[in-house]
Amino acid sequence: MKGKKNASAAKAAPSAKAASAAPSPAAPQTPPAAPEDTAVFDRRLARHYDELKWLYCELYHGDLAAFDYFLTMLRRSWADRKADLRAQDARREADPDWYRRRDLLGMMLYTAQFAGTLEGVREKLPYLEECGVNYLHLMPLLESPKGRSDGGYAVSDFRKVQPELGTMADLERLADDCRQSGISLCLDFVMNHTSEDHEWAKKARAGVPGYRERYFFYDSWDIPRKFEETVPQVFPTTAPGCFTWLVDCQQAVMTNFYPYQWDLNYGNPVVFNDMTENLLFLANRGIDIIRLDAVPYIWKELGTNCRNLPQVHTLVRMMRMVCEIVCPSVLLLGEVVMEPAKVAPYFGTPDKPECHMLYNVTTMATTWHTLATADVSLLRHQMDAVCALPRDFLFLNYLRCHDDIGWGLDYPWLKEHFGTNEVAHKKYLNDWFTGRWPSSDSRGELYNDDPRLGDARLCGTTASLCGVEAADYERDPFKLERSIACDLMLHAWMLTQSGIPVLYSGDEVGQLNDYSYHQDDEKREDSRYLHRGTFQWDLAAMRRDPDTRQGKQFMGLRRLEELRCAEPAFDARADVWTFDTGSPHVLGVGRWYNGRKLIAMFNFSNQFLTASCREEGPFEELVYGGHFGDLSHVELPPYGFVWLLHTDA
Repeated sequence: MKGKKNASAAKAAPSAKAASAAPSPAAPQTPPAAPEDTAVFDRRLARHYDELKWLYCELYHGDLAAFDYFLTMLRRSWADRKADLRAQDARREADPDWYRRRDLLGMMLYTAQFAGTLEGVREKLPYLEECGVNYLHLMPLLESPKGRSDGGYAVSDFRKVQPELGTMADLERLADDCRQSGISLCLDFVMNHTSEDHEWAKKARAGVPGYRERYFFYDSWDIPRKFEETVPQVFPTTAPGCFTWLVDCQQAVMTNFYPYQWDLNYGNPVVFNDMTENLLFLANRGIDIIRLDAVPYIWKELGTNCRNLPQVHTLVRMMRMVCEIVCPSVLLLGEVVMEPAKVAPYFGTPDKPECHMLYNVTTMATTWHTLATADVSLLRHQMDAVCALPRDFLFLNYLRCHDDIGWGLDYPWLKEHFGTNEVAHKKYLNDWFTGRWPSSDSRGELYNDDPRLGDARLCGTTASLCGVEAADYERDPFKLERSIACDLMLHAWMLTQSGIPVLYSGDEVGQLNDYSYHQDDEKREDSRYLHRGTFQWDLAAMRRDPDTRQGKQFMGLRRLEELRCAEPAFDARADVWTFDTGSPHVLGVGRWYNGRKLIAMFNFSNQFLTASCREEGPFEELVYGGHFGDLSHVELPPYGFVWLLHTDA
């Protein structure tokens, strides 16, 4: 439990109907729009009106006053959308599959670590273009309190940029320049909670009418205890419990993440209305992709685990319709860190879509499991599950990101096929990737280590986890070549998957772990800062020198990216399958599109191996060159891979 317990009588949060009595602050009058503009908005609204009204009124108990305000807000947001963005809306409406192109390449970065400020990022756009990036995800940059920011995920103002990074005008200028350069800009939208420093939270704390109803306040621990009987803890070691006792209010408030992050009550239509307007405010600054943070958590209901409840899908469906009405060029990216069976529903259905894109979290975690075990069985099983999904489902594929690696693997399958014990296996993985296991050259650190449950997660950059850091430190050229090969093989594997590949800033030049966070009072308790270090521009300056490891990694990766962009077999509409390579250490993946067949093999071991495939040739190897009459005997070096192409022509 967080904070002091109190045993006085409980008082539940008010109903949505009662909460709607506290309306949003009076909005400015909608500026007049040209008749043709109004017609465009009216046409889009008419297409969704019946479903939108039905879902809204079902969720909010027929609160027509709240719904009418909601529609007024949508019209106001449309009127505020500038001409350049409306032109982009029209272009993308005419080409609804624009984001499915195989030439899309993403990168995620922290503004401060990459270039200091938003203006600095704007000046570095030529570098990003040199990297082939046309999808740029800026990690959280909205205003959040120092020392209580959770890396920017505790937002105190959804309409202000953190002052040291710049202003909202700077963000809009960057978005304008990105749009002119063909780069789509992505930004996080933290919708589950606000900072306790947010204006709503301050007013709630002060007892201003209508604001405690935006959160979950209770007079005693009775109801919070009932919630905690069924709700899993997000941070059991660093922030145990799901509620925090506020001494000044003499009440408990729901805080599923950290005590300074207060969960929003989406059972109150005022919250949904105002948060949707905040989302549209960002879209109108030129943000192309809105990342919905922690979306499975946003609806709370006593007696449940408060995860993936049906009302969450109602909310996301309404947000999708809102975007199609006001800003149809904007995409929704869902952060759903769960197994595939719980991830896929967030795509919605063909006639009632929800998110445009989702993270391929399980494949990422399974990839690192495969590297530590050198056994591709689970990864092949995972890929078969992904390949069985409709091709319309678009995933973002990645190796590393700002967050830790959680070992959310398919343990029932591992137990059935290998007798794997979950706790023991997690310990093995963490020992391997922290370099504690004999023969491991990986270097990482644990995150949220819970010795009782054996459920620690993992931090580290791609290069350090692949052994580059250890090889560099030991000045071992053999190890260095092998670790660079491992790094490139993993990136080639990521690029082989259907969807949008996303790099983590620094991975393109093999940036290593940054241990300086241990000396920073604000960061030392969060090991995720291990891989959130300042971008090393001195190392990036070596990116075109083939005699440096930075050059080998940068140019090797760029070649793979360019090959992927040019080859139609990597199209998102391709048929994809896995196959038996004759080796438990080698993953085999096939892709076919319009008469072009790609056969890829990836050696996840540090041994020289021979693999095979029954597909008929001839094949040309795309990366290293070479002709294969058949694939009965393909030699692979340690951590080696091949991209083999056969065409019907």
